[in-house]
Amino acid sequence: MTLRNILLGATMLCAATPAFAFAQEGPAPADDTTATSDVTDYGNDIIVTASKRSQTLQDTPIAVSVTSAADIQNAQIRDLIDLQSAVPSLRVSQLQSSANTNFIIRGFGNGANNPGIEPSVGVFIDGVYRSRSAAQIGDLPNVERIEVLRGPQSTLFGKNASAGVISIVTQKPQYTFGGSVEASYGNYDAIVLKGDITGPISDTIAFSLGANFNRRDGYARDLNLDTDVNDRNRWGVRGQLLFEPTDALSIRLIGDYDKIDENCCIAGNVIAGPTVPITDFLAGGTSVDAENPFSYRVYNNFLSSNRIENYGGSGQIDYDLGNMALTSITAYRQVRADTNQDSDFTSADLIGRKSDDTAINTFTQELRLASDFDGPINFLVGGYYFNEKIKQHSQIAFGSDFRDYGNALIQAASGGALSVGTLEGALGAYEGDPTKYLGDFFHVGDGMDEYYRMKNTAWSIFGTLDFEISDRLTLTLGGNYTKDKKRFSTNVKSTDVFSGIDLDAAAYTPFRQMLLVGAGVDPVQAAYLAANPTLTLPDGSSANPLSGLKAFQFLPPFLDVPNEVEPGKTNDGDFSYSARLAYKLTDTLNVYATYATGFKASSVNLSRDSRPLAADLPAIIAAGRGLPNLVAGTRFAAPEESTVYEAGLKAQWSVASLNLAVFKQSIKGFQSNVFTGTGFALANAGKQSTWGLEFDGSVRPVQGLNLNLAVTWLDPKYDSFVKSAFGDLSGLKPAGIPDLSVSMGGTYTHEFAGGTKAIMHVDYQYESPTQIVDGLLGLPATVAQNLKREVNQLNASFTVALTNGFELGVWGRNLTNAQYLTTVFNAVAQSGSVSGYPSQPRTYGVTGRFKF
Repeated sequence: MTLRNILLGATMLCAATPAFAFAQEGPAPADDTTATSDVTDYGNDIIVTASKRSQTLQDTPIAVSVTSAADIQNAQIRDLIDLQSAVPSLRVSQLQSSANTNFIIRGFGNGANNPGIEPSVGVFIDGVYRSRSAAQIGDLPNVERIEVLRGPQSTLFGKNASAGVISIVTQKPQYTFGGSVEASYGNYDAIVLKGDITGPISDTIAFSLGANFNRRDGYARDLNLDTDVNDRNRWGVRGQLLFEPTDALSIRLIGDYDKIDENCCIAGNVIAGPTVPITDFLAGGTSVDAENPFSYRVYNNFLSSNRIENYGGSGQIDYDLGNMALTSITAYRQVRADTNQDSDFTSADLIGRKSDDTAINTFTQELRLASDFDGPINFLVGGYYFNEKIKQHSQIAFGSDFRDYGNALIQAASGGALSVGTLEGALGAYEGDPTKYLGDFFHVGDGMDEYYRMKNTAWSIFGTLDFEISDRLTLTLGGNYTKDKKRFSTNVKSTDVFSGIDLDAAAYTPFRQMLLVGAGVDPVQAAYLAANPTLTLPDGSSANPLSGLKAFQFLPPFLDVPNEVEPGKTNDGDFSYSARLAYKLTDTLNVYATYATGFKASSVNLSRDSRPLAADLPAIIAAGRGLPNLVAGTRFAAPEESTVYEAGLKAQWSVASLNLAVFKQSIKGFQSNVFTGTGFALANAGKQSTWGLEFDGSVRPVQGLNLNLAVTWLDPKYDSFVKSAFGDLSGLKPAGIPDLSVSMGGTYTHEFAGGTKAIMHVDYQYESPTQIVDGLLGLPATVAQNLKREVNQLNASFTVALTNGFELGVWGRNLTNAQYLTTVFNAVAQSGSVSGYPSQPRTYGVTGRFKF
């Protein structure tokens, strides 16, 4: 789809008048049994809590998109991954497991793959912060609305909102008895069951209970294991109690439990490198589906698994003090994630086991006081406490084919001069024992056993002050001081014998000399070069003929932390602030201007790629703690500091509304987390910035027809990123951020005589072509530059809603069967090969719902 066609469609959609999308579908009246009915009424105001106050959407001077319960049903938004089709500034991607979901707003965001890396986009459910993505993708009953706050929100939401916030609000228990049951069936034998009930226990106590079951066969096929993969199997329950003993006091208690037990996620072969013939031979046939990730055919030697439990409870107390209101939110949550994956994504038994068992316990407490004075000044002041403990046990082990695989790699790298067996004998002999290493290199079952621990405590004091300069002009000042402390420790043991050998060691000088002479180097020069392996030959190659084998030292010895040089702790403090002017031009038109800063605390590299910082390495060696093949890396990344300049306009008329925002947003020290093929490189970019324009609008040209349009244009760049995993990226455009993102759609509701309604909805998502990754290690830059993603996705639904509360509908997502790669990466331990996660194919089904 060309840009010309996008703009033409946008012009046609907005021909009548400017518009504001999605957020204008307000909640139905309490006695309305058809949430999918035409509830849009531009004279009614949508209430949001983006500023931690209940305000109308138009009067909230923040760039926020709101997706209502009706939007979720009409668009068949089935989880948070689907939410991006309604909010073009938001990108959601699921990575290697059901426990790894990444949220990006305006091109900024990270946090998946590593429990020590905090997300830049904070996710809150009913005011409770969900610190990791495994706790964010459950199927929630009775979602009232989802607010997506764009730009730094650290003033009110603390240390993990430097890029934005996703706030999910569910419906409180009701004092009127009611509920719903829902059943869906779709392709791939998808079955979704939901039910909820609410009502009074007494005049002052109400309850609600909800449950969900969601299963689906896999849409991909493992031809080696002869089974479907990428299935869905999850369920959950959620209960609430609402106590309102007086008009002034309200207590809301929430408890929930959800479980995931799935095989996920397939990675297709994007580029078949030189190792594919080797893995094919070891597999006794085909090991990968060559360079066709959208065949949804894969070859693994064992089935990946994801077992995730997520549970917890919260209590919110609201007390009305007259012209002030006191709110307390206390929560405790636990996440248990046990994943196992065939990470080489081939049917050869290379990595016999790669498992992660992660436990996260989180306690949070928020207390705030908000005023509601008649005078020109109002305030909100509060405090927040965060305590989290993380335990992770990871294992990676060589499979039964890895020794033969390593032998083939070594023979290829040495031109046939060396093999695993000759290396074992020769290196042992030069150390004085020819049998020392026999049978030990790439031995089945060897690998790494890893234990990581982290404790994170943080507290913050925050507040805002609203000053009404005039009846129409309001100045808002906000501030947040956050103190964040982390303590972490590791206990990692490597049994990979070959990776523990120093190929530059003096003991191997005669061996290196022999290899150099065999390669035609003058004997005198060979002796000199063998004794000085850090030199280079005239052709620029290494003077050490064994240096090419260093690439196969996959799991070198690990220096644990804390140690004599590294204390294993971080201590961050920051004051974030904001200033905003909001002016009400007319009763239907508001403008605002904002300057705000944001903060995200240090992230810790809880993985086998955790290595000393370059500045600490000399002291570590001097302390006698140097290990063979120990190199510099990252133990942690320093904090992120974000800044935004933004101007916006909000308008609401009888038949239309719109939001418009123009901004420049930047993050200093952006925490980049890049997969390198054997692990993750965590690094701070000097600065990343984005110019952007956001528009979303809705118009009702005739009764019953609502047309929506949302457009985001971004112009991002790395202002400075000298030490990335791919070299100096300064001045280049960051990958994965489309220049243009568009969501457009419409809903038509026809009411028949007698009250039966027919609702038709269609929406379309577009993302302009964009480079998927910044680079790929060991491959020319042009390879990554040529790997692009373009999204053209169509979704639709048709529902008939009867007056007795019964609804029947058909729906489809990705009806165009758009195919694109969500991300690509260096194939694990397979130099020259590239793997990628393909998008989900077309899904469709039928849904029946009864509301009472």
